[in-house]
Amino acid sequence: MKETDKTKKQVPLRLSPSLYADLMQWAEEDFRSLNGQIEYLLTEAVRKRKGKKREDRGDDTPI
Repeated sequence: MKETDKTKKQVPLRLSPSLYADLMQWAEEDFRSLNGQIEYLLTEAVRKRKGKKREDRGDDTPI
């Protein structure tokens, strides 16, 4: 893995107050920081999307 792949990128993010509150509550329930929860949710969404693309193509070729 390249050195640049190990560093995390900072991304400004604007959330509605209600979404922020919901995510914060969810993060607390999962014993994560808000940032950790958002990163976890995004990682899971990308992983599922990649899996769905493979199913759509009908093969196991990595994307």
